[in-house]
Order: sequence, then structure tokens, then C-alpha cells
Amino acid sequence: MNFKKQLRNGILTNNPVSGQLLGLCSTMAITTTLFNGIGMGLSVTIILICSNVVISMLRKVIPDKIRIAAYIVVIAGFVTMVDLLLQAYLPALSENLGVFIPLIVVNCIILGRAESYASKNGVFASAVDGLMQGVGYTVVLVIMCIVRELLGSGTFGAGVLGADGVRILSEQYPAMLMILPFGGFLTLGCLIAFTQWFNQRLADKEASA
Repeated sequence: MNFKKQLRNGILTNNPVSGQLLGLCSTMAITTTLFNGIGMGLSVTIILICSNVVISMLRKVIPDKIRIAAYIVVIAGFVTMVDLLLQAYLPALSENLGVFIPLIVVNCIILGRAESYASKNGVFASAVDGLMQGVGYTVVLVIMCIVRELLGSGTFGAGVLGADGVRILSEQYPAMLMILPFGGFLTLGCLIAFTQWFNQRLADKEASA
């Protein structure tokens, strides 16, 4: 198992959002503040690791014909745990993320890793895969949050560095459009384009070497 390769896959070449184009609805909906991005990223990472581990442990027991239903049951159990913990200890985050926490159950990132990796590999390798994919997902969310919050609200770290964060731009400069759906599409499109360009540069460099 190559940790460096898995980390590179998670962040760059096979990133769940910018590479596989999965989980786009929640990505564009909640990336308006850094608090939301970190909270959603960590939640998905925890669920990815836990569900990958359990599914890997049960991969030889679960009948092939009902494997998808079984995976969803496992994922739903961990999503429920995370949802209840957020409601108990981070109610502000739970309220901000709203329905997108329960919807992690049907998030293609979680189910996709269960089907393509955890069901075919050992427990430790599956746990590492969940961690790396979660890190890649979180990195994309954090980048989008920083860009959209800065350009749309003029602040940085709202909810993390105080309730309103640190004001970077004067209130007259931010473009409110960036915290609306259009801003999510624009930021995500630019990020995907940059990631694909960077991956191609890496591939060309490796080919020439």
C-alpha cells in the first residue's frame, strides 16, 4: 500500500469533487463560510473511514445481490451518529448544514468508495482510503469556503475565528453574488479547471522523465 500515492489520489488525481465530480450539491450549497466547510469535511471524513472499515470487515459476509442495500444501512448508521453528535455538541453547525448532513447517506462519495474500494480490500487499506478521500474532499471545501467567504462577505474564518470572522475587505467591496448558487458554480468550475490543468502538467512531467 502506497500512502503517498493514495494521498495524491485523494487530493489531486482522484479527488472526490474536482476529479470524480461527486457530492457536488452539498459542496456548492454549504461552502459559504469556513466553519461550514471544515464541519462538513470532517463529518464526511469520519463517516468515510468508519463505513469503509465496517464494509471491509463484512465484505465476505454480505451477499452480492443485497450489497448496495447493506452498504447504505451501514452508512446510514454512522450518519445518524454524526448527526446526533453535531446536534448535541455543535448545534450551530448542525443548523447551518441542515439537511445536508442526513443526505450524506446517499452521497456518491461514500457509496462509491464502499463499492469500488472497501468491498475489495482489507480493513487497514480501506481505512486509509477513507482518510485520504476525506482529506481531499475537505481540502476542496476549505478552498471554496475561503474564496467565497472572502469575495462574497469580505471576511475570513466566520464561525471559526469569532462569530463574524476577521474582516479583510471593507463592507462596500464584497460581491454578494459569490455566496449565492452562482458563486458556488463559478468557484467550483475554476477549481476543477485548475486541478485538471495541474494534473495534466504532472502527467506530462512524469511521461517526459
